[in-house]
Amino acid sequence: MKDLRVGVAMCGSYCTFAKAMDTIERLCGEYDVTPIMSENVSVTDSRFGKAADFRERFMSCTGKEIIDTIAKAEPIGPRGLLDVLVILPCTGNTIAKIANGVTDTAVTMAAKGHMRNGRPVVIAVSTDDALGGKAKKIGELLARKNIYFVPFYQDDPEHKPCSLVADFDRVEDTIEMALAGRQLQPLLIGKN
Repeated sequence: MKDLRVGVAMCGSYCTFAKAMDTIERLCGEYDVTPIMSENVSVTDSRFGKAADFRERFMSCTGKEIIDTIAKAEPIGPRGLLDVLVILPCTGNTIAKIANGVTDTAVTMAAKGHMRNGRPVVIAVSTDDALGGKAKKIGELLARKNIYFVPFYQDDPEHKPCSLVADFDRVEDTIEMALAGRQLQPLLIGKN
């Protein structure tokens, strides 16, 4: 399926970046991947790694320059550059912005432009507020056409009872189902 054009957009859930990058490298082996990063992710070092290292790994895997500004992301919609957009990881902040139609980052611009073409957006949620303040916004996106979630689980119910993270091992299956217009089930999974 190397001819399938998959946009992969990274948001600032820094604690999941190592696993996200492993998933992205898997996707690069299967699809034609276009790399997208929010402006903050593109330049912010964290205790989980340096931005430059993640950028290099992302570009090395895809063989393409990273789309990391609103201006660079804007052509995605008008030119129909992607078949599917995967936001991996997708923060609660980005989920709320997409639900509210806010377009103020490269990732939200990519999502807006891609959605205008009626093509699928796959969200791999990673937020400690999913079952709190962001629950309503996740619910809004679950009810929208052409938006599909990678199955998710509570990553630490005892210490972070509102936190959800996508099962990155199910990204490819979610993409396949999204392209068929169906949500991969079950959506809420148990994970040890």
